[in-house]
Amino acid sequence: MTEGGAAPAGKAAPIWITGRLALDPAEIEESFVRAAGPGGQHVNKTSTAVQLRFDVRRSPSLPDDVRRRLERLAGRRLTRDGVLVLVAQGERSQKRNREEALARLVELLREAARPPAPRIRTRTPKASKRRRLDDKKKQGALKSLRARPSHD
Repeated sequence: MTEGGAAPAGKAAPIWITGRLALDPAEIEESFVRAAGPGGQHVNKTSTAVQLRFDVRRSPSLPDDVRRRLERLAGRRLTRDGVLVLVAQGERSQKRNREEALARLVELLREAARPPAPRIRTRTPKASKRRRLDDKKKQGALKSLRARPSHD
């Protein structure tokens, strides 16, 4: 998940999103809650589901363009305060749920870091214009047949 050299003592290594973009693990807040779904008594006794929170609007790691794209991509997972909330509860292990939630955050950030492809303007083909004008003429002729006959 992480790349790069060893982190200084007491500080976690940055999470690399792209070659230039890294996320400080201190910006990610995790809380553990009881998971829903299968698991028998085990699921009722342990808090294996993870709720990962990442403050998109106040993150110093994100450039403005990435922040805007991430807010758009997050959709309903973004709170009014600009906090991205991801919940992972598919696994029976807290560790695996943490890894899954973090992997989803990294994937979302990678997608947001990818700039959109520039639109290449193209011209409308002459044949299309001709067909459209011919159709308009046919429609006009059809409508003129519906008019009341003149008494000349």
